[in-house]
Amino acid sequence: MSNLETTPTEFACVSTDAAELEVLSPREVPLGGPRALPVRRTLPQRQRSLIGAWCFADHYGPQDVRQAAGMDVPPHPHTGLQTVSWLFRGQIEHRDSAGVHQLVNPGELNLMTAGAGICHSEVSTQKTTVLHGVQLWVALPDAHRNVARDFDHFVPEPISRDSAEIRVFLGELAGQRSPVHTFTPLLGAQLDLAAGCTIDLDIDAGFEHGVLVDLGRVDAAGRALESGELAYLGPGCTTVRLHNPAGMAARVVLLGGAPFTEDLLMWWNFVGRSHDEIVSYRQLWQDGDDRFGAVSGYTGPVPRLPAPALPATRLRPRRQT
Repeated sequence: MSNLETTPTEFACVSTDAAELEVLSPREVPLGGPRALPVRRTLPQRQRSLIGAWCFADHYGPQDVRQAAGMDVPPHPHTGLQTVSWLFRGQIEHRDSAGVHQLVNPGELNLMTAGAGICHSEVSTQKTTVLHGVQLWVALPDAHRNVARDFDHFVPEPISRDSAEIRVFLGELAGQRSPVHTFTPLLGAQLDLAAGCTIDLDIDAGFEHGVLVDLGRVDAAGRALESGELAYLGPGCTTVRLHNPAGMAARVVLLGGAPFTEDLLMWWNFVGRSHDEIVSYRQLWQDGDDRFGAVSGYTGPVPRLPAPALPATRLRPRRQT
């Protein structure tokens, strides 16, 4: 998914410690204009820009696309990151410049590695009536940020435990391990909690964790969370308790990762290390350079997204307080 803000803010993504649980509230961003699909963006924020190597989190739907615009994101570039597409409902057609053409379905991991450069498009299919999911980005460490383009597709088997259904799409949780390779230690899992469910999960004490509530109201580590909110837990936690106090089902996405100690500069769809790198990436995209390649088969209203204008001043890191 692209960051379609016309004046994107630069973020310095720096891992910071937190002595206690934090709650991050999302801001709404229209994906493609004021009449298009609205998404709730939880990461990055000035308060916190990273959870492990997770550096971007958009949460959207449930959106009835029979009465409103669905998702139609023309070819756009990425550098220095991996994208994670995870759906709860609907279907998205993915095409990229590595030659991958993949339908994204609920409960299936689609992980695209941009490395030195890639471009891709994402379009909700005609069979989709309701679109609902999350789009996440993972920053690549310096040693691997120029790897070749790649793509992984994985369907995790759900397991049941304590009235919860768990799908582990990255990393390891509750005895389940994803086979998908990541360049830093990560965790990604969907947990569906039945009414009244309480589950205690063993988690890696060396990780930072985030609990993103998709449906319902959930207590995470004793803190009540509304739908769309994300709770951050710093390193040192060995267990996390999730409780669904309502009389209906709830759902969360649990993210985790080893603290990411490298400084990053993120602007639009690029993750780099300096102002000059971002300027170079933008110009190469505008020039149609082979660094990003081309998408075949996309038939949307424009052949590719132009990059927004750079600010008049140099991009400078925004440090967290």
